[in-house]
Amino acid sequence: MSRKYKFREKEGAYFISFATVFWIDIFTRIEYFDIVIASLDYCRKISVWKFFGYCIMPSHIHLIFRSTDGKPSELIRDFKGFTSKKLIKAIQENNQESRREWLLWMLKKAGERNSNVKNYQLWQQNNKPIEIWSLKVFEQKLDYIHQNPVESGFVVEPWEWKYSSAKNYCDDFEDVLQIDVNR
Repeated sequence: MSRKYKFREKEGAYFISFATVFWIDIFTRIEYFDIVIASLDYCRKISVWKFFGYCIMPSHIHLIFRSTDGKPSELIRDFKGFTSKKLIKAIQENNQESRREWLLWMLKKAGERNSNVKNYQLWQQNNKPIEIWSLKVFEQKLDYIHQNPVESGFVVEPWEWKYSSAKNYCDDFEDVLQIDVNR
């Protein structure tokens, strides 16, 4: 990992993105989105981290967050490990998943390429954290997160994407995941 992309200020806020291996569109079913949302919500409720923005896309996740215990790298590692196990199990057990064999085969192939993985690998190892050191940087990253589904052609307006904090910043919408910024 480049020196540019490290958690230097352990108590600072960060923009981070992480993707599935081979950029596979894992998040095509509500139950897979729900696993990630429930995991993020749990971490927030036990006060391990604070969320300021998020967007879950079919193949990747964007977050703006701050670690409350000064261990952002460990937090992301544990989150990715936990959600990986839950998502793989959900794929294995989902009889409605038409791509199940292919998905598991791809995740197995990714795991075979990595000596740190025993079976399946769901997430790419790189995270590329970028410190949020000013309001201007925060606004740029938040806009980037919220525009991601628009730029991808999934929605016309950012708040139309169900799995984004864009709704949290609008007064008239019910959000999927609470964030730690007052409206």
